[in-house]
Amino acid sequence: MSRPVSQVREILAAARLEHVRYAIRDIAVIAERLEAEGKTILPLNIGDPLKFDFRTPPHLFEAVVKAMADGKNGYAPSLGISEAREAVRAEAESKGFRNIRDVFITQGVSEAVDVSLSALVNPGENVLTPCPEYPLYSAVLARLGAQRNSYALDEGREWEPDLDHLASRIFTGTRALVVINPNNPTGAVYSRRALEAIAEIARQHNLVILADEIYDKLMLDGGEHFSIAKLAPDVPVVTFNGLSKAYLVPGWRVGWGIVTGEAGAVKPYIEGIHKLLRSRISANHAAQYAVRPALERPQDHLAGIIRRMRARRDLTWEWANSTPRVSCVKPRGAFYAFPKLDITESDEEFVKQLLIEKQVLAVHGSGFGEAEGTRHLRIVFLPDERTLERALQGIAELLREHDPGN
Repeated sequence: MSRPVSQVREILAAARLEHVRYAIRDIAVIAERLEAEGKTILPLNIGDPLKFDFRTPPHLFEAVVKAMADGKNGYAPSLGISEAREAVRAEAESKGFRNIRDVFITQGVSEAVDVSLSALVNPGENVLTPCPEYPLYSAVLARLGAQRNSYALDEGREWEPDLDHLASRIFTGTRALVVINPNNPTGAVYSRRALEAIAEIARQHNLVILADEIYDKLMLDGGEHFSIAKLAPDVPVVTFNGLSKAYLVPGWRVGWGIVTGEAGAVKPYIEGIHKLLRSRISANHAAQYAVRPALERPQDHLAGIIRRMRARRDLTWEWANSTPRVSCVKPRGAFYAFPKLDITESDEEFVKQLLIEKQVLAVHGSGFGEAEGTRHLRIVFLPDERTLERALQGIAELLREHDPGN
């Protein structure tokens, strides 16, 4: 027998979720409502190349289809299939990684981040995360009852980490340091000097470095990408990477972590990671068979990807620096730009107005964190040039229409 409506009691969500935010997806809720009303949305919000004119390399399909036909449809080993782990290790060694203590396969880099933080951080402890940052880190820390401890990225120095500010943010209970390179949301690529300085800070304070390098193959202007694990083989580092971005399969959810450092230091931490991986059974079994062909077969597709991304980066950057009340540091990696806006309203209000009035979907800079008093938005420059130009025109029109000088 059901209760009268007046007696129904709400089932409240856990209090720790109060601080869980994910701006990239949250703003899309409004877009879904507008699409239901028949509006066409120009998407600049999510880093999924397959929503645009990029396609998965055929040999990855072939590997996964063969695996499924061969019966690889049950549970996989909790740490990942051996051939995938061996391929990841071999590539890391070819890039100069030493002291590799563990390789584990996960449901995308997101799960690798979640597991690595969950195995390390206790409630009340804190983790150094960049500002601006990819919001997954804050969301996981909020769920764990741990604290996000922000260190500044310096917009005036092409978004390099502010090393003095970073060093000043180490307190009792600081356990780890997040480095996202190439960076999401800014597109920055860090210098060797900055990375060596970060490694030294971690070394002095016994911090684990969580190195998010999912965009390491998407260097838009050439040059070498420096992995911090290569530069500091003695420091405990978990390097995250995967197939999603460079190999164009974000929906397959195949990522990994590589643990490096002194064996005695990282052994108990690795045991904690393994305990969590066993408790969730396994990552996607058949999709793991794409790892070896992805890493070991020719990388010819990357040249075409980078060529298109570079052209779209240039279009976005030139637009930003020729449009009144907009400026932008030139992105050097990944497919994101993080322009600064000279506006009076909050950037969150601006992107909502942009979506409602111009049907352009971008993400507010405050959803990633930003210096006090500044306003930004993150632009994903994956759409084809014609679509991208229309979307950028919509941003410029809204800026003109909301200009207090008009």
